[in-house]
Amino acid sequence: MARRAFAPTALMVLASLLCLLAWPGAAPAAGPEGQLTWAVHISLAPTWFDPAETPGMITPYMVLYALHDALVKPMPGQPRANALAESWSMSKDGLVYDFVLRKGALFHNGDPVTADDVKFSLERYRGAASKLLKERVAAIETPDPTRVRIRLKQPWPDFLTFYTNATGAGWIVPRKYVEKVGDEGFKKAPVGAGPYKFVSFTPGVELVLEAFEQYWRKPPSVKRLVLRVIPDEATRLAALKRGEVDIAYSIRGELAEELQKTPGLALKPAVIQAPFWLYFPDQWDAKSPWHDRRVREAASLAIDRVSINQALTLGYSRLSGSIIPTSFEYFWQPPAPVYDPKRAAKLLAEAGYPNGFDAGEYYCDTSYANLGEAVVNSMQTVGIRAKIRPLERAAFFSGYADKKYRNLIQGSSGAFGNAATRLEQFVASTGVYSYGGYPDIDGLMQEQAADPDPKRREATLKRIQQMVVERTMYAPIWELAFLNGVGPRVRESGLGLIAGHAYSAPYEDLALKGK
Repeated sequence: MARRAFAPTALMVLASLLCLLAWPGAAPAAGPEGQLTWAVHISLAPTWFDPAETPGMITPYMVLYALHDALVKPMPGQPRANALAESWSMSKDGLVYDFVLRKGALFHNGDPVTADDVKFSLERYRGAASKLLKERVAAIETPDPTRVRIRLKQPWPDFLTFYTNATGAGWIVPRKYVEKVGDEGFKKAPVGAGPYKFVSFTPGVELVLEAFEQYWRKPPSVKRLVLRVIPDEATRLAALKRGEVDIAYSIRGELAEELQKTPGLALKPAVIQAPFWLYFPDQWDAKSPWHDRRVREAASLAIDRVSINQALTLGYSRLSGSIIPTSFEYFWQPPAPVYDPKRAAKLLAEAGYPNGFDAGEYYCDTSYANLGEAVVNSMQTVGIRAKIRPLERAAFFSGYADKKYRNLIQGSSGAFGNAATRLEQFVASTGVYSYGGYPDIDGLMQEQAADPDPKRREATLKRIQQMVVERTMYAPIWELAFLNGVGPRVRESGLGLIAGHAYSAPYEDLALKGK
């Protein structure tokens, strides 16, 4: 029997295959490896595992960027990057938005992400600005499993900003799974479409997540993430020094200086889109001292922002006279905040309080109780005597939104958006965190919301911000410099990758050294 000869081309192909198999670089890419551990400065709450309950603050995104995914979301270098939606378009009249879903995107249970899930997620949404979205959306249509069409009742220039940046409405959950386990069951065992899947949650202790290798963007590099709750700042730093955690959130003051001097550790300061302020919820109550603008102005003049900034954030925070981040679209630059305790005392005397007054309770998030204490001490020097009342973050913001507080509230927000989204939540009388409002401001808010002229709309939004300052509705404190510590095992912490974002993200970009 004649021996069959290989054709020259076949021999070349075989030789190439053998070379590739022998070549070290041809080995299959290694899967996710290792573990990254955070020391988290606040108690994690199950409400943050469900995008439907997202409040007007940045904290839930610490979890959302891991467990879930959105149609469109802020990403490195892109304030609005396509994610589960591979593309979107708007009709010429501004009434219809079409989203085309990315093929191959999966939930952690293996189900594909469909248009029905997108429709369900928006209809189910009940977080910040949910009332506004429901009032302005006329219909949500699903022409096929890969396309979603959202019809508005009238043109709304900020629809995408509210839907994809400032709220959790555009973060998608699996309809079939949610309906099977219910809302409470979903928070106990969330299933999302993000780069990491839920493993376990121990309240007050830690959240454990594991890489989802089928994530559409790319498989994560790190196998396991652990978010460990360590409320005490000194304990967080000690854990970082001992190598028990790799990243420690919120290390301030003398501890931040100590971190800077510790070999192998790095301080990562970032001024984020998170102004802090003093809010006067009783300013609409004629019987309250805070009804008098002079009293509100006195409180603002009494705050020694420069000294507080240096003491707590080493001077990194940005002192601003606004509740709107300086980086936001339509930001109006107000006069710089002034420290003048003598004028503060004079204003109090003119308002009928020459000896000051008892201002009641000062409500704040417990992780920023040290800022609250500093502000309370500043006000006390001019006779405004308040008692600090710190609460766990989830409880604090829940009470804030439910209008349970009086006297003084130390508020903040690091949520994405623009000047209009912040004003809608914190200034308009219908805002989630508004305890009152002014008819002329409400009128201007409604006017700008539907104004198709960008320049006129910008002028209106800047006028609203000016009115907020003129009436001392708030006493702004600063734009927070979030100081974090990073340990020696970390190659990419994710801190600062997304402009203005407070926490590590995107999680699939994180890496350990040697990986």
